[in-house]
Amino acid sequence: MILIQIPLLNRKAMALFPFVLIKKRSYASDPVLINHERIHLRQQVELLILPFYILYLLSFLFHLIRTQNIETAYRSIVFEKEAYACQENPEYLKSRRCWNFRKYI
Repeated sequence: MILIQIPLLNRKAMALFPFVLIKKRSYASDPVLINHERIHLRQQVELLILPFYILYLLSFLFHLIRTQNIETAYRSIVFEKEAYACQENPEYLKSRRCWNFRKYI
């Protein structure tokens, strides 16, 4: 994982394999945030990177049309559901099964 600070980022952090972009350098020491982004990196690798981004975008657009709310659409993405549900467990990635995001569909 390679951390890159990007002050103009509209979120605290974002995983773009193999990088984790962070808005502020201080976020690099937030273990929950970093674990959340590491979960996304694992999801990206499992889906061979490009399909992850396609599915992520299509899911976001589907939920945005359905809910008419950007934050609700974002939180409804299956990849985000898994990351938020497991971000506080620092051991999660050690025992996580491949394609585990499917259980959040």
